[in-house]
Amino acid sequence: MKIKVCGLRESDNVSEVAALQPDFMGFICYNRSPRYIDGLKADALDHIPVGIIRTGVFVNESAEQINALIEKYNFKAIQLHGSETPKFCALFKGKVQVIKAFGVDADFNFDVLTPYENGVDVFLFDTKTAAHGGSGQRFDWQVLSKYTLDVPFFLSGGIGLENLEEVKTVKHPQLAGLDLNSRFELSPGNKDISKLKQAFEIIKQL
Repeated sequence: MKIKVCGLRESDNVSEVAALQPDFMGFICYNRSPRYIDGLKADALDHIPVGIIRTGVFVNESAEQINALIEKYNFKAIQLHGSETPKFCALFKGKVQVIKAFGVDADFNFDVLTPYENGVDVFLFDTKTAAHGGSGQRFDWQVLSKYTLDVPFFLSGGIGLENLEEVKTVKHPQLAGLDLNSRFELSPGNKDISKLKQAFEIIKQL
């Protein structure tokens, strides 16, 4: 089970989280997010080990700006969290890992994912809100039984210490990892290292 810690923006906290060795670390490049990395210097990421995949998170951003920030921060993956088209996602396939996020609720139509199948590496299923993630709310994980594609997915949205054990109830062959964000914070963008350590231990046993 892969672990992605998302919503980092403070240099000291970045180093502390990197020391825990998650598989992915996410940096939100969206100025309406309380976890926006505005002003974060590129060298703040220098201490991230090579094996951890630096991930830039974007919402309906231009290809030019995404490419510029890939170069600036040496992102090895991008997470597209808006209404990006399959064609847009495919522009980056092969250059970096492409994670396409979708907000899910009880009425989500999984058929909309099929056109993205060949243009992304991973899907991320988050709770559907107007805020493009980071809500701390959870959707009904049982709706994932309707997902039938071969593309792996990350589970996101309201995952915290109180419900990590329940991930065991998601019996899906394509569940590849968990996205940890707002339930593991002291304040927006500042992760609680003690809670993350506990979460990592629980996830190892899943």
